Amino acid sequence: MAKYISQVDVSLDEADEQKLQHQGFNKINVDLNKGVGGKYIYIWYKRGSVPITKLQFTFTDDMAVGLINAGYTKIPKDLNAGAEGDFIYLWYFRGSGEYNTPIVDIDVTTDLNSEARKFENDWERLACNLNRNSGGNWIHAWVKREKKTYICDVTATDSYGSDHDHFKNGYIRVDEDTNKGAGGSFVFIWYRQTTDSQRALSDLNVSTDNAEYQTLQQQNYMPVSVNLNEGTGGKPVFLWYKKDQVDNPIKAITLLLNIAAVPVYKKAGVTVIERNLSRGTEGSTEYVCFYQ
Repeated sequence: MAKYISQVDVSLDEADEQKLQHQGFNKINVDLNKGVGGKYIYIWYKRGSVPITKLQFTFTDDMAVGLINAGYTKIPKDLNAGAEGDFIYLWYFRGSGEYNTPIVDIDVTTDLNSEARKFENDWERLACNLNRNSGGNWIHAWVKREKKTYICDVTATDSYGSDHDHFKNGYIRVDEDTNKGAGGSFVFIWYRQTTDSQRALSDLNVSTDNAEYQTLQQQNYMPVSVNLNEGTGGKPVFLWYKKDQVDNPIKAITLLLNIAAVPVYKKAGVTVIERNLSRGTEGSTEYVCFYQ
């Protein structure tokens, strides 16, 4: 039996479901509109010998341009169809090389306890809430890879001009704006993965004022140069990383906007950096979190 996830698709109605079932797809039986009404929407997958190595979501047209130019394939079915939320689309990529580790499983969660357990079992959380701006449950897609992977690089962007290069160079975009609800630029964190734990990052941190900035600098953290609060008028916020120890490598990084998840994540061993990326704005409270 082929072990790779080789195809993904989405159903918006019973006709879609019957077609995909007939084609041999497997249904993830979690409604992506759970808690908000709208259509019953499901992600489907099929296994094969040619693996999908990247999944991304978009909720603006601008987010799509870099994906198109980098050779990603869009599934043209709105994951929020019938609900009053953003138009969200799923994209996939089949790549090879150092930064493309095959995906062997995919799942969807709708509650905090399920999320927390996923991290413990080497699942990777995609940051975009699939009920984004429509209320209802917090819904996230997850992937598991053929081998253990570690975060070896992080960066950020405050415009879309370099998206194509980042995707081409093996980066994964954390598909949630660090300025959500705050206005300003669309700012995204990006990361790359490796199967070599010796190349991994050992720690992450965030500064939200000058004192924190100077402290992290003195502690030999390296800053990501993009202000995560760019264009909002709020405090300059920066992501920092360390790469000097490899005995406790970082396996996963994501953004946390559901603040009720903080104690649950912490209990599961996830490090939540409780420094709000939207400090000084009226935007959503957002925390960077990571798992080692």
